[in-house]
Amino acid sequence: MSLIAFIISTFFSGLIVGALARLALPGRDPMSIWQTALVGIGGSWGAGLLVALLTHGRYTAGFFASFVGAFLIVYLIRRSRGGSLSHPGTPGDRRAF
Repeated sequence: MSLIAFIISTFFSGLIVGALARLALPGRDPMSIWQTALVGIGGSWGAGLLVALLTHGRYTAGFFASFVGAFLIVYLIRRSRGGSLSHPGTPGDRRAF
């Protein structure tokens, strides 16, 4: 596969996983398309690394593990903004964890 095709397919698969992770949490998350794709790519990468470590390289992460990884990243972004599971929070809204 050429490098350009690899980058395009990685972007769109990350965009799909990231968008589904954002949709799973109620409320608006102020992220751009690029940030959503990076969340999806990061979630997929992290889930793949974790599954490979837990199974000693025998298995790879599937779609569900990638979704869970991206979901956790979106949740951590919300927590850093002062939000919770059901409330996105805002950068100026700093509540105690």
